[in-house]
Amino acid sequence: MRVAWRIRLTSKRRKVHTASRAASSWCGAGGEARQAAGSGIGRAISGCQYHVANPAERGNQAFPITYTTRKAGAGDARFPLSGDPKNRQPDTILAFQSTFPFEAAASRADALALLRALPVREGHWDELRDASGALREPWRRFFEWLGDEGVAGLDAHTASIDQQIRDNDISYNVYADKGEPRPWALDLLPFLIDESDWALIERGVVQRARLLNALVADVYGPQTLLLHGQLPPALVHGHPGYLRAVKGFTPPGGQFLQVVGVDLARGPGGNWTVMSHRTEAPSGLGYALENRLIVSSLFGNAFREMHVCRLAPSYSQLISTLAQLARATIRDDAPDGGAQQQLARISLLSPGPFSETYFEHVFLARYLGVTLVEGKDLTVRGDMLYLKTLAGLERVHVLLRRLDDAFCDPVELRADSTIGVPGLLQVMRAGNVIVSNVPGSGFVESPALHGFLPGIAAALLDETLLLPDVPTWWCGERAAREHAFTQLEEAFLVPTWPALAARASDGVPGMASGTQRLAAWCGRIDDAPDAFTIQQPLPYSCTPRYESGALGNRPSVLRVYAIADLNGGWHVLPGGFTRLAAHGQTSVSMQFGGSSADTWVLSSQPSSTFTLLPSPLQPADLARKHRTVSSRDAENLFWAGRYGERAENNVRLLRLILGSLESNDAGTMFPTLVELAVQFGLVQQGDMLANPSPQSFERTLVANLHESAGAASIGQNLASMARSSGEIRGRLSNDHWRTILAARNDFRDVLSTLTPAVASPAGDTRGRTRDTRVTLTDALEHLAMQLSAISGAQGDRMTRDEAWRLQFAGRHIERVWAMATILRVVASHRQLATPAGFDLLLQLFDSTLTYRSLYPGRFEIAALIDLLVVEPTNPRGLYGVYKRLCAKLDDISLAAGGTRHRPFNDLLPPAASLPPLDRLCATDASGAYAELIDICDRAAGWVSVAANHISARYFSHANTLAAQVSP
Repeated sequence: MRVAWRIRLTSKRRKVHTASRAASSWCGAGGEARQAAGSGIGRAISGCQYHVANPAERGNQAFPITYTTRKAGAGDARFPLSGDPKNRQPDTILAFQSTFPFEAAASRADALALLRALPVREGHWDELRDASGALREPWRRFFEWLGDEGVAGLDAHTASIDQQIRDNDISYNVYADKGEPRPWALDLLPFLIDESDWALIERGVVQRARLLNALVADVYGPQTLLLHGQLPPALVHGHPGYLRAVKGFTPPGGQFLQVVGVDLARGPGGNWTVMSHRTEAPSGLGYALENRLIVSSLFGNAFREMHVCRLAPSYSQLISTLAQLARATIRDDAPDGGAQQQLARISLLSPGPFSETYFEHVFLARYLGVTLVEGKDLTVRGDMLYLKTLAGLERVHVLLRRLDDAFCDPVELRADSTIGVPGLLQVMRAGNVIVSNVPGSGFVESPALHGFLPGIAAALLDETLLLPDVPTWWCGERAAREHAFTQLEEAFLVPTWPALAARASDGVPGMASGTQRLAAWCGRIDDAPDAFTIQQPLPYSCTPRYESGALGNRPSVLRVYAIADLNGGWHVLPGGFTRLAAHGQTSVSMQFGGSSADTWVLSSQPSSTFTLLPSPLQPADLARKHRTVSSRDAENLFWAGRYGERAENNVRLLRLILGSLESNDAGTMFPTLVELAVQFGLVQQGDMLANPSPQSFERTLVANLHESAGAASIGQNLASMARSSGEIRGRLSNDHWRTILAARNDFRDVLSTLTPAVASPAGDTRGRTRDTRVTLTDALEHLAMQLSAISGAQGDRMTRDEAWRLQFAGRHIERVWAMATILRVVASHRQLATPAGFDLLLQLFDSTLTYRSLYPGRFEIAALIDLLVVEPTNPRGLYGVYKRLCAKLDDISLAAGGTRHRPFNDLLPPAASLPPLDRLCATDASGAYAELIDICDRAAGWVSVAANHISARYFSHANTLAAQVSP
């Protein structure tokens, strides 16, 4: 099957383009398309006819392509047809989409692009084609550089993007998915902006940044706009983003804003309109960079030849701005300017992993070379802001925050905030830290301000706005409200104060709900006019996107960033963050399932090759390389180790209890097993009857496995280990992390099948118990292997720094406590000298094979105590684990600068001072192993005290603050 398109290239000759390869044969409709391959070409195109206008009549003009259809046969793909729904025929194959003209000089890649392009919605600007249907110049150049081979590889590029997103774990929490993170949505094709368009955007965005900074400075300063009636007081004082605690504060140089985001949309006439401003914590800088790194690598030739402007100089400008800000806060930190520059610490403040843009926070912090912190990583002492590290407190000079205004300081702002820094505003007012942007700047994001900005620009800048605002009417002004109701039947109703509307159950609909009939809202608007803002609908321009073999399109919005240079000027990042609407939606929001695209600003001049990506390291760099370990990372590693060890101990104990309940010694061992279960949290003391039966005990054990059963349950330990590990995800290998998640999820799935069976009172209880035991035993065996793999990864696949030592200190603390508790309980119940108790100890200490190889066929109490307590080579020997714990804690204190004083020496007696074997084997008059029980009690107490001291010294720094911050 061969298909030919005859295109008149000149008045004297014509050229035939033939498509017989899969890469050049396409069929599609209604936003979907299929690439024909092999014999499928014949099935898809058979019966189609292509009619070309008479060349003599058309001359050198473009010609239309028409198509015919046929009934679909078996095996054909079916696609919905575009156009009038009344004319759609079911089960019809559409060979080519609609009619598009070809220019006489069009290249083959151009022709293919036009042929597969789907029409935009009526009334929307088409970013791909002009009014004649020809490709716009940027896109013509793009497909020209792409060529046939590039067009044929688009499917492979799409798969490559998906793979890179998976490999890099790029995610975003989508509200429509109930906050569950989903892979980042990145379109294959970039958003192209030509040089002339960008020149206007750049000037307009710089003007906006100057205006917004002046507006914030006036509102928190002289308030001339309020005094002269150019800004309604209700829009300021009624806005939750206006922070009275910041009134009268002036940052160094009067620069309230360092980063400003401006959302732009192109209307039906091709003009750019300002839709919104982002000043509180503008998101997207990290995603824009990640998009660039991925997409530019796929279209490297086009990227170079089209002279796409680079992003790296803008990020360099951001770091330079923050470094200059830091100098204003350094007073006594260093004697000279060079040392001051070296001492300046810039940190990026994040809400944490539950933020929808947490990936961006991590990525941006790494790229900029700044420390990623959360509120709990920071502490305020003496009007100074400090980062808690293992080495003590380190001064922080600049915070690039990604935290909403109200959550920054629970002392002066929202008291219920658990993610802010108590006392942060006081440090800011004292001039000892720069917070970028200044808290309280979020009020200028109110959509109601759009209607007042032209007058404000004239008052503050004596300028006319270069970029118009979307037509907006604040309902708090009667005249504006009545004008909007007169002029518009339908419009967007958006909240004047988005933060309040988000918490209200009957809030204003917002753009995501679509346009509203204003008459239907008249009563509610009259009840609370200040809360409502009306915006005229603006049909966004439609941006091309590659959709399964066709060029579809979606409405798009461009976010452009301006970065202050502290010399009175602003630098605009040449590109930005382009977002596309989700399928079937006209509003654009990543939070409701939209996608993103890389943004290419084209230039007539070669672009800079400057980059902030790491350059090759020199030997001197390697010698100085040191990774600062924050207290939060160390704490999460410490607890991940503890939770993992607890889970292992509990799984081992539960497996033995379930096996012992069916043994001949179940009766004599039962009280010991019950107390062990209580001590390890497998059951709660209140859940046990006065004289429980083995059957009720087993049911209680199963019922207490899930996460909600208590802090010590196996399910809760697995969930806590996953949560702590997720906080330090960057330190874990992919296999390590996946194993942690699999352990939690697999066990959770098993419990979901066991709980209904255990809770049901009807039927064969004995049969259900037996089935439950078999299922649970298999699950515990599988979980034990997973936990062993996790333990191995912790020991073999992690950097051995101070934080890693703390992780293993956490494991050893739990191991010492568990072994001491087991020995004490078994010895106290006089089961040490019984065969059942003897075997139980060997199994719980994982030492059965070792004992039998050393003492085959022997039942020796002294040998048992020697192996389980004294023997230094036994990884489960009490004294050996205790000695290794002391050594690790000593290493930690040395690494953290504790050369003069080693605090753990005062808390943990040296292993050499512990009772020797002969004293441990001695019994008192009643036959009890009193010395053994006593040392077990004391060892458990010692490690508990050590754990508390670790938390105070290295995580909260409660014991060392006074010494470090005093003059």
